[in-house]
Amino acid sequence: MSYAEQTPQQIWVTTANSFEGYRVGKYLGIVRGLTVRSRGALGQIGASFQRIVGGNITLYTEMCEHAREEAFGLMCQHAVEKGANGIVAMRYDATEVGDGTTEVLAYGTAVVIEAEQ
Repeated sequence: MSYAEQTPQQIWVTTANSFEGYRVGKYLGIVRGLTVRSRGALGQIGASFQRIVGGNITLYTEMCEHAREEAFGLMCQHAVEKGANGIVAMRYDATEVGDGTTEVLAYGTAVVIEAEQ
């Protein structure tokens, strides 16, 4: 399931600290989405073959992209549950927690934004 399917369309997200033309009416605190992903045994074998020939290891690229998408969606859900319509200062963090296993964290500050007068 993609984050677009998990997340209501009314949430705005930016890596900046504000949205141009809007003001932050209320700060609701930190929100986060966390996922841990790994490739299965067959995926590991396929990625090993891709490593031998070099270049982009597409199996790992796909895994990382899905992990970021899932973490982003979970973060947005957390913000909506707090009553937010926006997230500012959004960031990603990733850590290898085991051999071939990656933790991805999406986080930011949930806010209620209002159009400037």
